[in-house]
Amino acid sequence: MRMMKLAFLNFKSNFKNYLSLVISLAFTILIFLNFQNVVYSDALDVLGTQNKNYVDILIQVISLVLGCFMFFFIWYSTNVFLTKRKREIGIYVFMGLSNQRIAKLYMIETTLIGLSALFLGIFFGILTTGLFQMVLLALSDIAVDISFRFTLPPIFITAGVYLAVYLLFVLKGYFNIVRSSVLNMITGTRQNEYIRQKVAILWLKSVLGIGVLGLGFYMAVKEGGQEVMGNAFAAVALVIAGVYLLFGGLIPLIFQGLAKNKHFLYCKQRCLWINNVIFRMKKNYRTYAMVCILVLCSVTALATGFAMKYRYDNMLHFENTYTFQLVSNQPDPDEQARELIEKKSKIAYSTRIKILALDGTLVHANVNYGQYAVVAYTELKKLAADAHLEFDLEEPADDEVIRASHLYLLSLITDRSRIQLDINGKTYRQTEEVNVPYLGYLQEQMSFYVVNDEEYEKLLPLGKELYTYNYRIENLNAFEEARALLDELVSDTEENYTGRIAVNPQRGDKDWIKVLYSLCIFMFMVFILASGSIMFMKLYNDAFEEKERYLVMKKMGFEERTLLKSIARELGTAYAVPFAVMLIASYFSVHALEKMMYTSLWSIHLVSVLVVFVIFLICYLLSVTMYKRNVGI
Repeated sequence: MRMMKLAFLNFKSNFKNYLSLVISLAFTILIFLNFQNVVYSDALDVLGTQNKNYVDILIQVISLVLGCFMFFFIWYSTNVFLTKRKREIGIYVFMGLSNQRIAKLYMIETTLIGLSALFLGIFFGILTTGLFQMVLLALSDIAVDISFRFTLPPIFITAGVYLAVYLLFVLKGYFNIVRSSVLNMITGTRQNEYIRQKVAILWLKSVLGIGVLGLGFYMAVKEGGQEVMGNAFAAVALVIAGVYLLFGGLIPLIFQGLAKNKHFLYCKQRCLWINNVIFRMKKNYRTYAMVCILVLCSVTALATGFAMKYRYDNMLHFENTYTFQLVSNQPDPDEQARELIEKKSKIAYSTRIKILALDGTLVHANVNYGQYAVVAYTELKKLAADAHLEFDLEEPADDEVIRASHLYLLSLITDRSRIQLDINGKTYRQTEEVNVPYLGYLQEQMSFYVVNDEEYEKLLPLGKELYTYNYRIENLNAFEEARALLDELVSDTEENYTGRIAVNPQRGDKDWIKVLYSLCIFMFMVFILASGSIMFMKLYNDAFEEKERYLVMKKMGFEERTLLKSIARELGTAYAVPFAVMLIASYFSVHALEKMMYTSLWSIHLVSVLVVFVIFLICYLLSVTMYKRNVGI
């Protein structure tokens, strides 16, 4: 009972020192719990069975990522907690307590901290269940009645995952204390991530870090085919290793070089803080590297969310270029189709074009849709003018083609150079690929290639020429009635084949994408809060070690304003270095995303970085305020 009481008193007295850690763990638990609740609730049933299955799979994948993140975050936090308490634990040895009893005391105290985070996370997770679903569906622009029911399986899954990971590291700390010597425990706070290294080793780490990081950046933006996914995984591993080597070698080396420059050192009183930055960088480089990686993940997640939203809107616009499309072997259904449609709605615009459907056995292409068609360059140019679509294509030569593709959400094939198309033994070189919706929804169902007019005439004997009529109606509410009338024209005889394509503007077959970009925003929140809390917690603890140094400088006559500037610049450097490395690395991660989405994301990248900057600025200001108070200024 006395052991429990002592552990509880320690827990109460030190709780405020680890409040940021508890809040971060509780927030991660809250998000994890709400993700699981979405899977077990009926909130997304409105999407349909197939779309809900897509979303459930995505949520489970994100839950796996959160679980991995929780694993490493708890690993780091328990190590910090153990190291911080080792000196106090070492004193217990002199009081006559055995290592086993001290380890038991540590286990109880750490378990209380872990359970408090679990309780807060689950408690506020249950309270915010409805809010989470409302925000998720509001960001996804999905209208549905929210039910505030909560089931037990999400709680059991969340608590089980968290406790399994947390207790694993509690046991690790227990055995660490049992096997530690008194000297190691007393000097534990001085050993925190600090490794004395020679300049030669720093140079070696610097060269390796730049090389590994550069290779990771190259793998991220390297164009390729099916191997792109493997390149992406390799890039992630290389960038993580490169960032750790960079913070363990190059960055300390740069600051040491600056400290040796007398003109830099003694200008603007940098001597008051630059050497301390060098010490902190060498001592805490793993922490700064972890923060940098978390911030990089947060920027990438936010950029992915914005990009998904932008891509979804473009895909929706692509498919809704035309409301109705007729494909016929007859040249005359256009007039009758117009009469039927205009009974219900005016036609905003219409186009017509002849296409040549090729026998699939005669075509060999990199992308196999099973259905291939070619269109004449002049015909496509006229269609683009009628539909007010951009057209800046150069007419292809006799042995060249242009592929008219559809919009992908993501494509693993990023290398579009040196693509060839073989039609009946003749090889054509693909010079360009465009995703302008010239043929609307039909462009998603067939693989279209643009050839010059002369080549189109030569290919006529190899396929069947069809007439395509495309209509966009003004009153989208008349869609169902107009579609029913157009069904009169559908025919499937050898003499008269007429097929009808109707694109319902109210359909929701891609609503799962909207949920996906909402989930990316929540992932961003988890990563950025974790990175900010780790930095805040690290600097908060460092302040206690710096208290004596600042008291000495005050006795030496340094003005308080000068010391405050020194603190601001030291902490500013601690936040700025991970942010600067992230800024460079995020360019390549977003650029890789650009290649897979075939679109420019520079504005999205800029917005994502600015959001992270604002959050880091808030954390920095809070850190400066707490640091000043803890050092007694």
